[in-house]
Amino acid sequence: MTPRNGTGGTSDRRLHSEASIVPEQANGMEHEKDCESEEGGHGGSTAVTAAVTAPDGGWGWVVLVATIIVLALTLAFPSCVGIFYTDLQNEFDASNSETSWVPSIMTSVLHAGGPFCSVLVERFGCRATVMLGGVLSGLGMAASSFTQSIGQLYVTAGVITGLGFCFSFQPAVTILGHYFVRRRTFANAMSSTGTALGLCTLPFLGNYLHTEFGWRGSFLVLGAVLLNCCVCGAVMRPLQPRKHRGQPLMNHGPPPPEEEENVKDKKGWLRTIWSYLVASLSKHMAFDQFCNNNSRYCCVYAIGITWMMLGFVVPLVYLVPYATANNMEQGRAAMLLSILGIVNIVVRPGFGLIFNLPWFKGRHIYVFASALLVNGLSNSICCIGPGFNVLLTYVAFYGLSMSVVGSLMFTVLMDIVEMSRFPSALGLLAIMESITLLIGPPLAGVLIDSTGQYFHVFFACSAVVASSALFLMVSFFWLDRRDGMLKPKLGQPAASTPELTRPAAVDVAPGCQYSSVPTEGDKDKASANGAEYITSL
Repeated sequence: MTPRNGTGGTSDRRLHSEASIVPEQANGMEHEKDCESEEGGHGGSTAVTAAVTAPDGGWGWVVLVATIIVLALTLAFPSCVGIFYTDLQNEFDASNSETSWVPSIMTSVLHAGGPFCSVLVERFGCRATVMLGGVLSGLGMAASSFTQSIGQLYVTAGVITGLGFCFSFQPAVTILGHYFVRRRTFANAMSSTGTALGLCTLPFLGNYLHTEFGWRGSFLVLGAVLLNCCVCGAVMRPLQPRKHRGQPLMNHGPPPPEEEENVKDKKGWLRTIWSYLVASLSKHMAFDQFCNNNSRYCCVYAIGITWMMLGFVVPLVYLVPYATANNMEQGRAAMLLSILGIVNIVVRPGFGLIFNLPWFKGRHIYVFASALLVNGLSNSICCIGPGFNVLLTYVAFYGLSMSVVGSLMFTVLMDIVEMSRFPSALGLLAIMESITLLIGPPLAGVLIDSTGQYFHVFFACSAVVASSALFLMVSFFWLDRRDGMLKPKLGQPAASTPELTRPAAVDVAPGCQYSSVPTEGDKDKASANGAEYITSL
């Protein structure tokens, strides 16, 4: 079964649209790597760059389901380590700060491995990288069940498992962005329900395994569960370009090996290595986003998200220990995380449909920042007391705001960078996040060890997350006003919203280009704007 590219009356219109998007193809374009290298590496062969139609459905729905499962097994997993928190403390005679390094390292490596993941995606494709991540995470958790010290657990559960999560999570999000263009906001919102699904099911599973097999047996079984990422990766096949049936283009192939060697000799080894490093950093970590004046939005967003992550995931790690430390049964405490997951599962699809409406075009960042502000302030509810009803109220507010944040986080990033730079921008953002994700839980552990009270952690998280939301809201509003993008006029159409007038970066990677399946609305919109968005696979 192949992704549906549209049938019937849309074929001629799509061919005309693609011809207008890529006029260079009429005169002979440069050779690029075949899109099938997404599947199995470069292979040394070249093919003509061909337009690829994003199906916005068809096999994309299968990829969406696979992405949901991958996110359920990766992003939600570190939060469920709190179920085994007390056992790990007693087993290794560790303090709160020492024990909290386990989920902290796992979450940090999950994000910090972004650049390495980007290299693997370019070389082997999204499908193989996701499957490799499933193998690594499964082996890491299985090896954790045999550890004899907290330091060994840092390596197995923290580094190896976290790296496997990274290799599964980021390619899944990336390939989903290629399968959906017009419905991208809805697809991202639906995929984010995977995190909620994991928060809903993994605590119940972890609590059951803990009761039956202890923490060591639970880690071994969970390692086997994580191997399901390999199955999800197997269905994430790359989009194939339309095959070129004309005469082969001449004199556009890569230079012969002898010529390349001569060029390298002339430049010198040091200059060649330096050029390679600069090109790699720009390609896989998007450092040029900080140097480009047109990428102020990306800079502000990266800084705000990095500061947010210092306190965003900490409550999920310490919610169960906070409840059990105040004489709540562990099964009931684990139920709080499951309720949090249920709230996310119920409301995220609805939010995805709402945020896909034209009115929200260009306003995603403000909705995101507002939800983040509510999320930060909700942490202060835990300071009222450790009762079940109080924590249940907290979980409801936290879950609703978390649903909006999770639904829009990747959508906002896709709004402010073009899709060809999304993997590298995500890698840069992941590197920055990993620093605060690494130090957040241990700092919270130090605070608990010094004060002996858990509620101080939730108060600190409330201040950190709320301040990051205010920073994003004020900064984007100031940038929009500075660039003259906010023009509130009565009856102003959605097409003149800030997002469409923000400076768009140039597609510097003319790989396999694709466009959405055009509709009558898209055709009229393209005619009005005189251009059509293109991204690179």
